Amino acid sequence: MKIIRTTIEKNVSGKKVLFLFVLTNLVYILMLTITIPKVVGYANGMRLLDMMPTGYDPNYVKALFNALGPQGRDAYIYRQLPVDMVYPALFGISYCLVLAYFFKKLNKLNSKLFFLCLLPLFAGLADYLENIGIINLLANYPNLTSDMVRTASVFSLAKSGITTLYFIILLVALIFLGIKSWRRKTISMIS
Repeated sequence: MKIIRTTIEKNVSGKKVLFLFVLTNLVYILMLTITIPKVVGYANGMRLLDMMPTGYDPNYVKALFNALGPQGRDAYIYRQLPVDMVYPALFGISYCLVLAYFFKKLNKLNSKLFFLCLLPLFAGLADYLENIGIINLLANYPNLTSDMVRTASVFSLAKSGITTLYFIILLVALIFLGIKSWRRKTISMIS
């Protein structure tokens, strides 16, 4: 754990954090504007599995894969998922550093709150496992089992749950940082 803490502390400079944040979100925008709409176009507007934060069941997966057809399933596995195999690492690293950066500004990076910085890494891991599950479903279609679908869906739920928790914590950290900044300005105005 000491190695992880040291690595994070060494990389919490504003320029690195900003660079990774921008790069991560450029990849995300690429997915949202190009690869995902391309695949969804084959699916008559049905949502892709990795865009379903509350999970999915075997009936939905079969309906989606039927709607996608062979070209849509190929676009999913060979266009969308390769980009989505880059994104989880970027998300995990950059958002870990974003929260660490704000905790450093709050003088809380060396507290137990540090462990909350690891949440994006776990979300990224869940995203990879979700992607592997979706690849498995696409590769085995039409011979899907309930267990295969349930496993992929569990990782989709884990990814969205951890990500939601992370963004709530980030928002709270930003609120505390705003309060700290406001107090500092108020005190300097009084002095």
